[in-house]
Order: sequence, then structure tokens, then C-alpha cells
Amino acid sequence: MKKYLILLAGSPATGKSYLIQKIREQIPDLFLITPDEGKELFADSIGFDTLAEKAQLEKKVWHFYYGVLALYMEAGKQVIVSEYPFSDKQKETLANLADTYAYEVITIRLVADFEVLWQRRARRDLEPDRHLSHLMSHYHFSDRLEDRSQADNLITKENFKQITQTRKYDQFQLGELHEVDVTDYEKVDYTSLIDYLKKKVQSKKNK
Repeated sequence: MKKYLILLAGSPATGKSYLIQKIREQIPDLFLITPDEGKELFADSIGFDTLAEKAQLEKKVWHFYYGVLALYMEAGKQVIVSEYPFSDKQKETLANLADTYAYEVITIRLVADFEVLWQRRARRDLEPDRHLSHLMSHYHFSDRLEDRSQADNLITKENFKQITQTRKYDQFQLGELHEVDVTDYEKVDYTSLIDYLKKKVQSKKNK
């Protein structure tokens, strides 16, 4: 049975979480693991009081993420999906894991105009369901902040642009690549892409 690691890559605010929902409708038995879930889990369970502590916690998160991913792969889960603004920082480790456990990697890279991305990112950071730990220089589980515009570690437009350009989110690729322009959500149709993934998975299952 062929096994797949599907990476949903691209800058923040490209709609990766939405695409996961659409894929899951057609491939319901996929296994999902994302670094951001790990960040939120560790922030709630451990917390941090400075940006330096936050950075140290993130190192623990990546150790946790790669460990769980390896366990899924060792168990032989046929379809594993992960979403993140992947960059070259993660490429070597992901490639090594895929090679070790014989997974075919498919990258779905979402791209969009920077100004559109920035507007989406700025809106998302102010939404009440955005995990507060992403917006603060200090955080513990009981912390609350009704007015998210008062968060003390909100990213600026200049920093967001610098990060997206430096980390080259729009260039990440591992394995087979499918790129989708999501500048205008109303023009995006994932039907053919998801049908392709479903047929690819099912054709290998039945052999």
C-alpha cells in the first residue's frame, strides 16, 4: 500500500485550514498533525513569560511534532496531512522522515498577492478564536484579552513582509507539487485537486 504525506504549505492567511476540511470530506480517514496545534498545546500546558522563553518552548514543539509524525509513519498510516508555512528549515527533516518510512510526499503550495495576505493576517489576529499565545510575549492558560488589538506581540506589516520573503514560503516544495493561487477565494475551486488526491489514494489502496 502506497503511503502519502500531504504538506499544505504557503504563507499564513492562505486558507490552509479550510483546504484541510475540504480534503477530509473526501478522505475522512486521514491523520492530521500541525505544528501550530503543538504550539498551542505547549503554551496552555507550560506557558511562557518572555519572548526568549517562547522561543525555547517552540524548540520543544518541533521535537514533539517530528516525534508524533514519526510515530504515525512507523504505524503505517496511509495518509498523513500537515499544514504550516513550511520553509527550508523543515525540509531536510521532513524529507528524511518520508524516506525512512517510505512515504510519497505531495506539496500543495498556496500563494497569493502580499497585500491580500496582509489584510487577511491582520484581521485573523484580531479574531476572538485566534489562540492568544500567538499574539503575546507572555502567556499562561488562564490569560484572557478581550480586545486583541491590545496584544503586545502583534506582527507588523513590515515584519510580516520580511518573514515571508526571507523564509520563501511561496517557494517551498518537497516531492510532487501542486500550486494554487488563493488571492481571490471566490475564484478558487479545489474540486479537481481533491479528486486527484482521492483517486491517487484509492487506486493504491485497491492494488
